[in-house]
Amino acid sequence: MGVVVPLEEPGKKKASIDALVDLVRDDMESVNALILAKAGSHVELIPEIARHLISSGGKRLRPMLTIAAAQMCGYEGDGHVRLAASVEFMHTATLLHDDVVDESDMRRGKLAARMLWGNQASVLVGDYLLGQAFRMMVEVGSMEALDILSAASTVIAEGEVLQLSAAKNMATTEDEYLAVIRAKTAALFSAAAEVGPVVASGSKSDQAAFRSYGTNIGLAFQMIDDALDYGGNSKMLGKDVGDDFREGKITLPVVLAYRRGTDSEREYWRRVMERGDIHDGDLEHAIELMKKYGTILDTLDRARHYGAIARDALAPFPDSVHKSALLETVDFCISRGH
Repeated sequence: MGVVVPLEEPGKKKASIDALVDLVRDDMESVNALILAKAGSHVELIPEIARHLISSGGKRLRPMLTIAAAQMCGYEGDGHVRLAASVEFMHTATLLHDDVVDESDMRRGKLAARMLWGNQASVLVGDYLLGQAFRMMVEVGSMEALDILSAASTVIAEGEVLQLSAAKNMATTEDEYLAVIRAKTAALFSAAAEVGPVVASGSKSDQAAFRSYGTNIGLAFQMIDDALDYGGNSKMLGKDVGDDFREGKITLPVVLAYRRGTDSEREYWRRVMERGDIHDGDLEHAIELMKKYGTILDTLDRARHYGAIARDALAPFPDSVHKSALLETVDFCISRGH
């Protein structure tokens, strides 16, 4: 059982993405229609598995960033719809692959696809969605957008391998943890935001601003996720609390608790994380140590730091409804689950 942690100040209005959703609603309807169409195949198992995950309640945050960024830069075509759908397919493919690698049972509050159809089918359908994503990128006709998203795909895979090599290794440093989440999570947020001004023929400074915005909101997003694995609840997470703990994932709350712990506490962390020797009460003890050393709260503070950088990235743009919505989206990512 997790310990609910304060993610925003008492009495402060809770941030939401409602403004963003309203701004991109019409284009996102086109994105969702395209997603359903491109998830189709004469091989019946492909749409069955794809739609299981696609229809399971994700917020579509990454494609919404693509749409909003393109709109904010004055784009009037429909290429951003294909790029946004590509981004969502890339994300969905990584989720299918992640659940196999992590041996996860749950995804977005439902049984993971691997639990229903097996590991082989999950991996292969993920591969299919990646193929469809790249076909849609090519249809847009922007080599620069294709380059950005294909580079992100490579970086994401590198991040997954890096996380695999760091798993169950208590010698993992904070910098190494950052390298994992920068590749595994922030890379797609960054690319999703940057291709908006690219397709809109925006300036290089616009691209750089949205690239920074995406990178830093992605870092903040993942840090909040990692804190919630110990301080949230299953409904909020869409997975079981403590999954990272049971899988031996060395996330920031663990890195900080190990670094600050006594010799006996460090031996505890090596037992549960490196050797996987977990007994009843060990998760609760992990949370107690995190409370003792303030590592969940420190993780949240670091998330706020990256959130502030994301907000600053949009400072050069004039005030607008899009800018306001994107700024509130940062606040939403940080205050998720409060």
